[in-house]
Amino acid sequence: MAGAAPTSAPAPAEETSSTAAGDRPPLSAAALAKIERNRQRALALRQARLAARPYPAAGGARARAPPKVVDTGGGFFLEEEEDDDDEPGAAEKIVHPPAPVVEFDYLICGDCGKEFMDSYLMQHFDWATCDNCRDAEDKHKLITRTEAKEEYLLKDCDFDKREPVLRFIVKKNPHNPRWGDMKLYLKLQVIKRSLEVWGSEESLQEAKELRRDTREKMKQKKFDKKVKELRRAVRSSLWKKEASIHEHEYGPEENVDEDTYKKICTVCGHELTYEKM
Repeated sequence: MAGAAPTSAPAPAEETSSTAAGDRPPLSAAALAKIERNRQRALALRQARLAARPYPAAGGARARAPPKVVDTGGGFFLEEEEDDDDEPGAAEKIVHPPAPVVEFDYLICGDCGKEFMDSYLMQHFDWATCDNCRDAEDKHKLITRTEAKEEYLLKDCDFDKREPVLRFIVKKNPHNPRWGDMKLYLKLQVIKRSLEVWGSEESLQEAKELRRDTREKMKQKKFDKKVKELRRAVRSSLWKKEASIHEHEYGPEENVDEDTYKKICTVCGHELTYEKM
């Protein structure tokens, strides 16, 4: 029996591409390297698909024909699998159930009553207000920690220890960045915390008036003290101490005892007593 004629090997992808291209200029080294990477990737993808293909059903069905490989002319191959679902003994397809639909828990805006997913105030202060209703200049204004303590008579423990702890954001000091960062609080939350501390707005106003009266009294005391010190300084500046030395001018000598005599100054009245031996 005569031997079969040898079949010629298929031409490489680069030669096929150059033949189809006609008079195209030769590809650069970078393009050839990219074509080779795409080819290796296509081969790896093909092997992965073959490894993941399920086994045929029991009963001795015939093997599935290999997929048809199409040369795209761009340096890689595409596989076109033939639709053989109608043929007897075809492999069963694996059908995955659809993923469950996850319903998002929407938030309700406290101002407009509409649903929203997230907002600036919700993210930073846990305050349920959407971005459309946010009023950064008035209602949802941010105030510093110092201003909150001064205006609403709060202490550090009211911010940091009382539950729930007030949330804040940190920003650079606009007056001088070297002074340290500022802690900004939501004004609505600060007002709510002050009512928790003082009980009612009337109690807060009474405490503010009492503090204001105390400060006025302290200022008046400081003013009176400065006036008193100023008067004392003016009075001391007008008094001049006598710097000259006084010389006594005694009158006639008087005999007090046998050996004791005395003289009296006619200017200051000083009495000088002495003895004569």
